[in-house]
Amino acid sequence: MATLGNPRNTIEILQKYEFRFQKKFGQNFLIDERVLEKIIRAAGVTKEDFVLEIGPGIGTMTQYLAEAAREVTAVEIDRGLIPILADTLGAYGNVSVLNEDILKVDIAALAREKNGGRPIKVVANLPYYITTPIIMGLFERKVPLASVTVMVQKEVAQRMQAGPGSKDYGALSLAVQYYAEAYIAANVPPHCFIPRPAVGSAVIRLTCHERPPVECKDEKLLFRLIRAAFGQRRKTLQNALHNAPECGFAKERVAGALEALGWDASVRGEALTLAQFAQLADALYALDKREPAV
Repeated sequence: MATLGNPRNTIEILQKYEFRFQKKFGQNFLIDERVLEKIIRAAGVTKEDFVLEIGPGIGTMTQYLAEAAREVTAVEIDRGLIPILADTLGAYGNVSVLNEDILKVDIAALAREKNGGRPIKVVANLPYYITTPIIMGLFERKVPLASVTVMVQKEVAQRMQAGPGSKDYGALSLAVQYYAEAYIAANVPPHCFIPRPAVGSAVIRLTCHERPPVECKDEKLLFRLIRAAFGQRRKTLQNALHNAPECGFAKERVAGALEALGWDASVRGEALTLAQFAQLADALYALDKREPAV
């Protein structure tokens, strides 16, 4: 079985099937064996693991995962790739392929069937235009996850692990950090792909928290505040939360919450940590319920 991490083997299989890249699926296939090995190491895949792979392409990383894991299920949306995957993965008895949209797959049911409901490891080389919806979809659907190791656009990886006060810090940073600890395992230049993307890439591992690192009384309110604060990041929190359609709080109400917390009225969202956003959410919740803010 030819290893697809070798560029020559990748080109041969593409020519054999006269494959045409689908721009709508954001297809860029890895052709660097060292990067593939780094991904497997970063994901910490062992023979005890069931791995869900999103976007296997022609099966390049799937081959590496099959060698390292107990079992792999690869979800591929492009029907044109299914015959190629049957060819490139035919020698691996521990791999199954689903021709589905990952956003529509019942991953919790898959975890029950393949892993006894225990947390699974996800590995993916995601199309950059849909990176955030897929990652946040995994988290928000409360799928049992141990970790998510993904190839993403470099600037997106930087945003995921950014802290308060930096230019990369934003709603995505806080959302990811609520669910997981982010670690950039490798930077990957464009020449490691076919076709070459226009931007640099990075491998990021998101090690999922057993429980969120902060507690608040209303999780939905917390995320509404975060989205509103960064929707108008140059405005003060008072103005941003007042103007945002999803919040629309009266300025007096926000001022009361800030006062209860002992914060300056001119504070901006980009200066707050996740824990501080949780405090603000609880302060606003307490004002609603007429409870004393903690």
